[in-house]
Amino acid sequence: MAINATICRAELNVADMDRGYYATHSLTLAKHPSETDLRFMLRIAVFAKYAHELLTFGKGLSSEEEPDLWENNLNGTIERWIDLGQPSDKRLRKASGKSAEVVVVSYDDRAADMWWQAEQSKLSRFKNLTVLQAGSADALNALATLADRNMHLTATIQDGELWLGGDGDAVNLTFTERS
Repeated sequence: MAINATICRAELNVADMDRGYYATHSLTLAKHPSETDLRFMLRIAVFAKYAHELLTFGKGLSSEEEPDLWENNLNGTIERWIDLGQPSDKRLRKASGKSAEVVVVSYDDRAADMWWQAEQSKLSRFKNLTVLQAGSADALNALATLADRNMHLTATIQDGELWLGGDGDAVNLTFTERS
């Protein structure tokens, strides 16, 4: 018998002083059985970083056709495609052709470094691609501890740093662009 996804809810208050974006988002997320708490919480942190009224979660691990997050404008075109991890250059080529901007957020230092070294030359041809490395190992481990089925989170973004917290705990994440 297959294990079902866990449905989680988060009330996310975003104060992005860098972009002048302030909003509250009521999020309902499906946590895939094979998804770690770190990856789950990183999806929320990346949502906060790129928060927009049209940004939504894709089917993620459950679908090869959709990204982890995406922003579709009202006429159906994809403005931003966001993947977490180390996607293949084939997947990113497809995403680059479908959307105005593609963002990859890698988060496992060792695996991300090996992936970047192997793929960097192939990925450099995609002019609408940005590859980010998320936080330090300590910050990511702290981020994973925030995971819960019902969360009230606050995200504050200033000078490129993201503070994400709930119930008194806060994690400082930085996203460094790979070049």
